[in-house]
Formats: sequence, structure tokens, C-alpha cells
Amino acid sequence: MTMPKVLISDELSEAAVNIFKTRGIEVDFQPQLGPDAAKLKEVIGNYDGLAIRSATKVKPDIIAAAKNLKVIGRAGIGVDNVDIPAATAKGIVVMNTPFGNSITTAEHAIALMFAAARQIAVADASTQAGKWEKNRFMGRELYAKTLGLIGCGNIGSIVADRALGLKMKVIAYDPFLSAERAVQLGVEKVELEELLPRADVISLHVPMTDKTKNILSREALAMTKPGIIIVNAARGGLVDEAALREALESEHVAAAGFDVFTVEPAKENVLFGAPNFIATPHLGASTNEAQENVALQVAEQMSDYLLTGAVTNALNMPSITAEEAPRLKPFAALAEKLGAFAGQIVDEGLEEVEIEYEGDVTKLNMKPLTAAALAGVLRPLLQDVNVVSAPALMKERGAALTESTRETSPTYDSLIRIKVKTGGGWRTLAGAVIAGQPRIVEVKGMALEAPFQANTLYINNSDKPGFIGALGTLLGDAQINIATFHLGREAAGAEAIALVGVDQPLSDPDMAKLKALPQVRYAKLLRF
Repeated sequence: MTMPKVLISDELSEAAVNIFKTRGIEVDFQPQLGPDAAKLKEVIGNYDGLAIRSATKVKPDIIAAAKNLKVIGRAGIGVDNVDIPAATAKGIVVMNTPFGNSITTAEHAIALMFAAARQIAVADASTQAGKWEKNRFMGRELYAKTLGLIGCGNIGSIVADRALGLKMKVIAYDPFLSAERAVQLGVEKVELEELLPRADVISLHVPMTDKTKNILSREALAMTKPGIIIVNAARGGLVDEAALREALESEHVAAAGFDVFTVEPAKENVLFGAPNFIATPHLGASTNEAQENVALQVAEQMSDYLLTGAVTNALNMPSITAEEAPRLKPFAALAEKLGAFAGQIVDEGLEEVEIEYEGDVTKLNMKPLTAAALAGVLRPLLQDVNVVSAPALMKERGAALTESTRETSPTYDSLIRIKVKTGGGWRTLAGAVIAGQPRIVEVKGMALEAPFQANTLYINNSDKPGFIGALGTLLGDAQINIATFHLGREAAGAEAIALVGVDQPLSDPDMAKLKALPQVRYAKLLRF
């Protein structure tokens, strides 16, 4: 058997290098190679594994040149520098280490909070310049102040714990945080509109998604309490940077501490030079302990996969053992795609998930199937989710999970059904593996059989004459080609479902026109 070869193209600890060697894997340690995309593209075809941090950008052209690559391991949580769809299409497993730097990042947020409250950076510069401007730097206590957390997941909950130790009051906005979990953490769950005017300090701990982009917009900043302190050690783009600059200059915002920026490396930024603004160069995970933890984890995970086929902390396939893989693989793909469908139609916060297994699939190990389904549900909402972290993330947010089994299935050898509760109502769909491929077989209790097309229009409509014609005309006018068209309905003239696979996604104006059709009750463009 040929010894697997791993390229380490970013800085990784010597202990991680030794793990590969001890496990019998050949290692090429070139920590300066990562930023040289041309050189990486030239050599990547020689390796079975690629271990990286943030400097290496694994773009489609790199993946296309990776003729033998089987696994990419990211030492850390963020995988913005890896083109996951391209890797998936090539059959390359992408792994990360989701919990290795949580404490470090939380501590950095607390450090920024203190630095902003006491003007540490400018006071240091002034003192070392020999000015001794003691009366200039009037800080403020954090004791008894209200900390508003935007996001109270893994890192946010650690920040909450530390803030409570400082005798602060903690309020949290997180659509996925249950009332019960909030009580356990000792925080008060609130809506964003309530958090903004109540908080003395706001700290952000959410991923960067379409829903969270500029969550602290100009309008949101205007709703905050005068003298607010804002801390962002999560992701760039969560705050309108230009609006924050104006708020700092007007002193509506007393101080801000940022570790992340919309464009990185941030060689220039509208916030630089603003009064009472503190900046660090994305140091949230930069401690010796965190670097060592994530390096050791990624080395172990990659070694396990290359030597035994075991998959851990993968973002593009479920965690399964080498023995289980052949039987579980098609059902895991089905579960994750059903979850992705369900997650994309969670419009008002995830309250509860039910997963039902019917038929022969109940004889298999269903744990990785459930994990795959939950990863699918949460990924449209949280981005940095994998099949290992998904169950823990569900538990952290207090969203109830119920699993049930039935030994027989009325129509199919095996069937998986997912129900999600959002906005007080249930949305349900089911799927089966047919001819080795995952298929949708039921939506809202209505039978139909459809593939998971890359771009799929999901439409809930009234079954009235003229709908299909109007839809076809709308898509034709928009130059959108229909790839597949599948229908289901309760009864003639009653409620109906259409799943329309299209070759190109609709623009926002065209989606608005679709939703305005008189027969349409609900419409969403799904991506698989």
C-alpha cells in the first residue's frame, strides 16, 4: 500500500507534523507555500491531503489541479478560504476543527470590551510618549452594565459566562436560543429591537450570512443607547463600518473594538483613525493554546480519514466509519439534502425538529443520518456547521429534537421524513433513495417525486387553472430555462405544490413577480 502524502502549506505546530509521521503518513511541511497560489497549483497534484490555516486559498483552479487530493483539513473553524462546492464535486472531504478556539475567541472579545471601556490603546500610546495625561482618559466600569449579545451559541455563551462573572447583566438576541437554554445560561432572551436601546455594550457572535450582514446597520446603530460600546470579534461585515465611523465621531458610540473587518487583510479601513476605536488584526484565535489544539485535532482527523476512511468534523459529508460508509452513504446524502430543504424554509426561527425513519433504513446506524439532517437544516442559518457540531449546536440553542422509527414504510423500502417548526407552524417533507439517488417524495403531506436540482423553485399554490401558464410565461420572460417540473396536490382545486428545477437562479425582482402571482401562497428559491 502506497504511503499517503500530506502537504502542510501554512504554519502548523511541530506536534501536528509529528502526528502525521507517527501514523505513517509522509509529510511535506512548507508553511510559506500557502500564499503562492501558482506554486500551490503546480504541486498540489502530488498529495492526498492538504492541511491549512487561513493563508492558503483553495480556489476551484487549485482543486481542479488536485488530481489525487482526498481531504482538506482546516486547522480552525472558518472555511471561507476553501471552495467547498468545488471540493465536493471533486469528491474531496473538507474538515475543520469547530471547537478548538472558542475560549480564545471569547476571551479576546472580553479583552476588547475592557480596552474600549478604559481607552487602553490611546492611553498606552500617550503614556509611552511621556505625556502623562491622567485627566484625559476617563473610562467607565463594566460592573452592573448591560451586555447585549447578538448571537449566543458556542462562543457567545462563553462570553456570557465571563460577563456574568464581572457582575454584568446579560441580554441576548439569538433566534435559535430557547427560553430554557437562556435560563440555564443566566441570560435574558430578547428581540433585537429590545436589545439595541437597552445595552450598554454590544458584542457580536454570529456568522456572516445574508441575514446577519450589516445586522448593526445605520438604522440599528441609531436605536442604540448614547454612549454604547460595540465589540466585534466574530466576522467582518456584521456592522455598517461607515455608519459606525460617523457614530464614533458624533460620540453616539463611545468606543468600539474590532478584530474583524469587511475586507481582510485590512490595510485601510474607514474606521481606522476614528476616535476611541481599537483594532486588532483578526487575533481571536491567536493564542498558543488555541493554535496547538486545532493543529493537533486536524492532524488526527486527516490521519484517520486517510488511513481508515473515518470522517470527523466534515463540512461536506456525514461522519461515518469506514465499515458503515457503503451502506450509509446514499441515506446520508438524502438526509442532508432533506435537511437543507427544510433549513431554507425556516423563515421565523427554528423551534423544533422531528425526524422520522421508516422501513429498512431503521436497521442502520441512524446517528450519522440524524447528524447529516441537522447539518443540512442548520447550515443555511449558521454557515459554519458540520455533522459533528450540528447536534451540539441544536442542543445549545435549546431547539427540541425528536426522532422516531417505523419498521415498515407504506410505499418505499426506506423513507426519511423531516418536520421543522418555525413561527409556531410545522413544515414537513420526505424523501427516499430511488435507483441509488436521493429524491423528494412528499411535501406538506402531498405526494410527488422530484430530484434535488441545484436551483429549485419551491412553490405552494392554489390549484387553479392558469397557474402553470403564468409561471411558464414569467420564467420565459426572465430567460430562465426549466430543467424539471413536478407537481403534487391535495385534491382538484385545493392546495398544491410545485417543485421546478431551473438552470439559473431567479433575480430578486423576478422572485417578487413570482410571489405576486394570484395563485401563489409561498415561493422560495432553494439551492442544493
